[in-house]
Amino acid sequence: MLPRSLTFFLALAVICMLGIAAILSAFWTPHPPTALETGPPFASPTWAHPFGTDAVGADIFSRTLSATHVDVGITIAVVGLALLVGTIWGSIIGFYGGWADAVSLRLLQVLQSFPALLLAMLVIFALGNGIRNVILVVAVIPLPDYVRLSRAEIRSKKTWQFAEAARLTGRRPIGVLFRHLVPNSMRPLVANASINASWVAATVGALGFVGLGIEPGSVEWGSMVAGGQAAVGSGGWWISFFPGLGIFFLSAAFHLLGDALTDADISRRS
Repeated sequence: MLPRSLTFFLALAVICMLGIAAILSAFWTPHPPTALETGPPFASPTWAHPFGTDAVGADIFSRTLSATHVDVGITIAVVGLALLVGTIWGSIIGFYGGWADAVSLRLLQVLQSFPALLLAMLVIFALGNGIRNVILVVAVIPLPDYVRLSRAEIRSKKTWQFAEAARLTGRRPIGVLFRHLVPNSMRPLVANASINASWVAATVGALGFVGLGIEPGSVEWGSMVAGGQAAVGSGGWWISFFPGLGIFFLSAAFHLLGDALTDADISRRS
């Protein structure tokens, strides 16, 4: 078993490499990702086409690289939105309590009663495909976890000495909350965000696989896996394999990073 410190740095290295690839692919790919007949159809991986070509001769490496900025970008946007909204929401109800706290908990229970992937599929089917719809819908699903975790952290820390000291210096309650309590409650939230990013990456890929991701015709890992599954039986394994590998690496790296951060936070508390 790898040491946790090594796991952390390996996961971070993979995420950084995917991030660099995402930025690079926004400006350059060996071939235009939508270009056809860049090589012979169903060509296996070669030096000219490292990931092979598909049924129309499109370069799989260029398409996989171009899809990196879509999948990585959506994952980061979803997690960032859920973390921001969930932290603010949970912090406020945890600090003030009252009827807002009770109503919020009931709403979160209703939201968590639906199967996550099925809910995302139904809502996106109703709203239509598109990056904005995918980000908004997928960000709502893990929101209860962020709200509950933030609420618990604030409730446990609002009577600690540093919070009382801030009140004695004359700070307003909202200042105590966002100036002192929230910054001191972010470690478990960041660890949860990293693990959640693993689920988001897999979910975005699953939505693309069933045709409910971004706009039809756009390059995305999940839709590429779906587009190549018919060729797997005839030996064209590379069409689906390399985009699927991208989903795996992105999801696994975030999960390992979150796991290491969670262990570090538990060690710090004990």
